[in-house]
Amino acid sequence: MEEERIPEELKQEKVSQLDGWKLTEEKFIVKRYRFRKFLTGIQFVNSIAEYSEDIQHHPFISVDYKMVTLKLTSWNAKGLTELDLQCAEKYDDLYHSLKET
Repeated sequence: MEEERIPEELKQEKVSQLDGWKLTEEKFIVKRYRFRKFLTGIQFVNSIAEYSEDIQHHPFISVDYKMVTLKLTSWNAKGLTELDLQCAEKYDDLYHSLKET
């Protein structure tokens, strides 16, 4: 099933319902996650990688010491889709499950 791009007029509204995600360049959503320990951030990245591989939808991932930045878009749809929003929520869940470690 091919994902359809979120209509322009709904994009900002949908992104604003996410916790801390920002719309950039009109086709990406971005969020930074901060960790107390470097290795917890790496554990988070590994969790993101496993989930992303399972669903075959991969974010850009940047690791800067204790900060992990994720950037999402759907290349086939040439912009944001519901799948991107679902991934953002899942990534937040993964973060909260690791945050206390």
